[in-house]
Amino acid sequence: MKLAILTLASALATTPALADGEVQRLITAADKARLENYETTREAALKEARGGNPTDVAVLDELLARPTVSFSDKELTGDWQCRTIKAGGLGALVVYGWFRCRVTDDGSGWMLDKTSGSQRTRGRLYDDGEKRAIYLGSLRYNDDPAVDYAADPEMDQVGYAFRTGADQWRIEFPRPQRESLLDILELRR
Repeated sequence: MKLAILTLASALATTPALADGEVQRLITAADKARLENYETTREAALKEARGGNPTDVAVLDELLARPTVSFSDKELTGDWQCRTIKAGGLGALVVYGWFRCRVTDDGSGWMLDKTSGSQRTRGRLYDDGEKRAIYLGSLRYNDDPAVDYAADPEMDQVGYAFRTGADQWRIEFPRPQRESLLDILELRR
């Protein structure tokens, strides 16, 4: 019995925060609308991105071709390399270099913190099914202090996270506040 309880507790500790309605209580109306229009936004952004530099288009195509896998049996905590890809909007497609991200688990689920680069994010992942999570976070610049999600509507970020392998995942941010139609934060070990 004790072993079963420990096994269950261990499994729960390695998943995003559960979709118990908490995300629906936290998400702003603007971010809820972004997620409701995710498919349309994504389609328009990728159409524009296909007109970008062929080398960058190849990077985007390879990233998006990876099949999604379950989050439930994966461990995200630890250090990651991460890069942002901006699709549509001010430019057709921009693929940035690699920076540092870190994922921690405070007992309530995974927290992501992009710790280097001029545009950073910090937020939490919430379960949204077997192969997708919702990310609620906030943008900050350089070494500015991070603010909590919903504390500043101009800095709020929302996206869908997809696991694509043991050491790869991404978050797609529809209609971010600035510059693009779709931002993709790619993460790898």
